[in-house]
This record gives sequence, structure tokens and C-alpha cells, in this order.
Amino acid sequence: MNRRENLKLLFTGSLGTGLILTGCSPEEQAMPQVHLLEGGTIGGRTEEEIQRDQELLSETFFTQDERRKLSTLVDIILPKDSESPSATEVGVVDFMEFMMKDQPGNQTRMRGGLMWLDFESDEKFGKPFNELTESQVLEIVDLVAWPDRASEEYQGGVRWFNLLRNLTCSGYFSTQAGWDYIGYKGNQPNVWDGVPQEVMDKHGLKLDEKYIPIYLKPEERGVVAQWDEAGNLIG
Repeated sequence: MNRRENLKLLFTGSLGTGLILTGCSPEEQAMPQVHLLEGGTIGGRTEEEIQRDQELLSETFFTQDERRKLSTLVDIILPKDSESPSATEVGVVDFMEFMMKDQPGNQTRMRGGLMWLDFESDEKFGKPFNELTESQVLEIVDLVAWPDRASEEYQGGVRWFNLLRNLTCSGYFSTQAGWDYIGYKGNQPNVWDGVPQEVMDKHGLKLDEKYIPIYLKPEERGVVAQWDEAGNLIG
């Protein structure tokens, strides 16, 4: 099963609206790469929001042991391939660290799920999750990664893994790499070159010659128009 292709379909359709984040709208023009650990978020934040971000960033939720588990799991969900980097490479674990503090209601079940990994690992293989081989890790993941196939005893694990998967996808697809992968362009301005000449000719109309030099040009759409006191457009 191609996990990446399925995720690509998910995020280009209506199913992608139920994730942890309420909205991320990248613009076509490249935005500066500012990560949470480099001083907070961008995009018109108020002073209060910036201060809150800084307070959250100064705290630590996950232990190093938990971060190792998460790094393993998020790269299973979104591994590196020929088209894009892995989840860990774009900072998904750091994103989860922030989200656990931004939405503390998720802390208990997240930590509980990470603890369950060690319990299940010890039961099956007699060692902690972080010491498992790749095949052993996948054996445990498969117990909870497929809701329709999971047994009743693992339904709690299924709900936890759904949270983990949603956070992974929310983090990944709110980065430039994620946007590039699904070909998301965001809102783009249309270019309107005026009424086509053939339409003008059909109705016996023509543009006022004196205004032609100052009509909007696509390359100048950022220039603010100037008006005289009588309300006439002057440039």
C-alpha cells in the first residue's frame, strides 16, 4: 500500500478538513522558513500571541525517550521518498511538542499511547520499544494502524494512533515540503487584461486613450492608485 499516494489524495479532497489544525494557507510566493524553535510563529501575530508562543516554547513536554519513539513512528507514517523528505526531516516531532503544550487536552492520551508501546513491546519481545528491530516495530504498529482490522482489545490503541497520524499529517502538510508534495498553491490573484478587443469592437466601444497608460498592469498590481481632489485617477 502506497501511504504517500493515499495521503496525497486525502489532502487534495474534502477528507483533509478534519485534522488538528484549523487552517494553513500558503501563498504562491515563497515564504521565509521560520520554525517554531527559532522564535515563534509568523503571520500577523499579536503581542499577546507572540508572548504565549514564547512561553510554550520555553517548556518541554516530551522526554528524549518519547521523542525517539515519535521519530520512529512519524517516519513510518510519512517516510522519505524520491519526491519529498521524511516527517522527521521537516520537524514534525517539534511540531508535536508544541501542539502538546498548545492543546494540553491531548497530553494524557499521547503520553499514555507512548507508554503502551513499551508495555506491548515487553509483552511480545521482552524489551522496550526503542530497542525493537524494524520488523518488530511494524508488527506493533500494524495492531493499531488499521482501524477496520484491529481487534477489540486494541481499540484504545487505534484511537491513540489516529491522534498520532493526524498530528503527523497536520505538521507535515503545513510545511513548504508538504505544500510542494501535493502541489498546493494557495490563493493566487487572477490576471485580468480588460475587455477583449473583439468584444469592444462588437459593441462599437474603445478605451479612453488618456487612461491607457495608467490602466492596471499585472506587474504593477502592488502599486497604490493615486487620485486628485476631484476624484480623477492620476496614477
